[in-house]
Amino acid sequence: MTSTAWISIDQIGDWVDDGATVGVGGALFSRLPLALIEALAAAGRRELHYVSWGGGLPLEILLRDEGIVDRLTFCFSSLDVFGVPPRFRQLLENDKLAEVQEMSALMLIQALDAAAQRLPSLPLQRPVGSDLPRRTTHYGESTDPRAGVPVGYVDALPLDVALVHAQQADKYGNVEIAGSRGLDISLVYSARRVVVSVERVVPTNELGRLPHSVVVPRQFVDAVAVVPQGAYPSSCLPFYVADFPRIRELSADPWPKLSPPAPDRARLLAKAAADVIEHGYTPAPEPVGDLDAPPSVDEIMVCWLARKYDNDTVCSAGAVSPLAMASYLLAKATHAPGLTMLTTSGGYIDVGDRPLLPALGEALDFRSAAAHCGGEDSYHVYYQQGRVDYEVVAVAQVDARGRTNTVEVTSPSGRRVRLPGQGGMADVANLHQNFVLYTTRHSPLTLVDEVQVSSAARGVLTDADRTAAGLRPGEVEVLTDLAVFRLDHDEGRLRLVSVHPGVTVEQVCEQTGFSVEADEVPETIVPTVKELQVLRTQVDPLGVRRLEFVSGSERGALLDDLLAREDALLGGAS
Repeated sequence: MTSTAWISIDQIGDWVDDGATVGVGGALFSRLPLALIEALAAAGRRELHYVSWGGGLPLEILLRDEGIVDRLTFCFSSLDVFGVPPRFRQLLENDKLAEVQEMSALMLIQALDAAAQRLPSLPLQRPVGSDLPRRTTHYGESTDPRAGVPVGYVDALPLDVALVHAQQADKYGNVEIAGSRGLDISLVYSARRVVVSVERVVPTNELGRLPHSVVVPRQFVDAVAVVPQGAYPSSCLPFYVADFPRIRELSADPWPKLSPPAPDRARLLAKAAADVIEHGYTPAPEPVGDLDAPPSVDEIMVCWLARKYDNDTVCSAGAVSPLAMASYLLAKATHAPGLTMLTTSGGYIDVGDRPLLPALGEALDFRSAAAHCGGEDSYHVYYQQGRVDYEVVAVAQVDARGRTNTVEVTSPSGRRVRLPGQGGMADVANLHQNFVLYTTRHSPLTLVDEVQVSSAARGVLTDADRTAAGLRPGEVEVLTDLAVFRLDHDEGRLRLVSVHPGVTVEQVCEQTGFSVEADEVPETIVPTVKELQVLRTQVDPLGVRRLEFVSGSERGALLDDLLAREDALLGGAS
């Protein structure tokens, strides 16, 4: 290998050929290589194969011009609280891409790691109950030749190029990555070429000084471009937080085009990161709403969830789940201070108390986490070992057998509607001890007799079967804005176990698309005065959880209000 090349951002086209398989790093809105992506979009390359855990904003940029991407391998594509990416949705609904391979996170991890190890494939736990194996040609099942038990396996996925944004490099091309690492390390080691943009160049003896960081040796880095704010408008901690108002603008633009932040904005985002991480600033937002109001349905749901956790509980926070995150934070702030949370794609391990905030939340986790890691790390040591108790996930549909659908649905008018995908739900449905789902719109369209696509389901259900498979026995439960259901292990069907205050069993039956088996059921326990006080003033004072309950016409105004209120906190300790 020759020495690392130092390039300008507009030379990216020299490193990516037409038809290349391109792996894109980052996690959610953290350290996305967006300057590289925008430069690649302008380079005129065609028929690329896009590979990433999440599509999101980088994929939207490349889908802006038809023909740049014609193959897609991914686990989900979401703009988080801003919804399903519009270009992604449009192209998949109309079959505009030549090939779409949809994998679970564990499938993708093993496919990349197989390529890194020069193996034809690697085994993995089977996503029993999910239809996902039929949505990729790279997955198969066989019998382990040594143990004689069924296993899944996935073909190696070598990359032509990996695009990553990192905090810093030295003059030789050694690169340091801090914070949540997504699948960046697996991407780097599975790629023939690695192109990295960095915030700055530092002396070699300063590499490794960022908290919990990892250094990628220069032998694995082919080209480096120095691009300050190269991840903007996503975050690059500890240098700057994500610019959620700008992401909001881009998410509403059918033809999103990136540009650097204005100098004043860049300074504000950098100051916010420094205030939190270096100076220990913890924002205390002014609560919104009536603090003496009776509990709302979102508060009933949050508190029901929070009571399930204790000091020994390990909770993993998925994408687009404000309600679930509020429940973890509430439990930690009240009765379970020892609760362990994994946030930002499993990259921040054991984070501390904090308010629920879109942009500053990650900086608070960066500061407080006991460890920073990659998604492949948390999968191998937490998920596959069965150490996670709860990962509460939102679903678009769930059926009578507890099978979920977050892939696609058919509207009442017959139109195909693409959803974000399952991320890692197909894995965690079985690997985690408990599989808890929620929907904030209980109707015959969301609770259906049979889902069109089973994105995830608990295929290993009974206590005996789970124990035999080396998994901990646990429950499958569905929480809605009307009621609570639990999956009966013997019958394999959901049973109604409680209705929320003011809701009758008859109302639940009318709004459910499958027959509800229930006699007399109790009311869901209402929040205590203490739970409400802590939730409203400390855990979620801005009411971020409300985003999952308002109508589409109200959502935009609520988003603008929430982001403006958080933006006012970015001034920090000054």
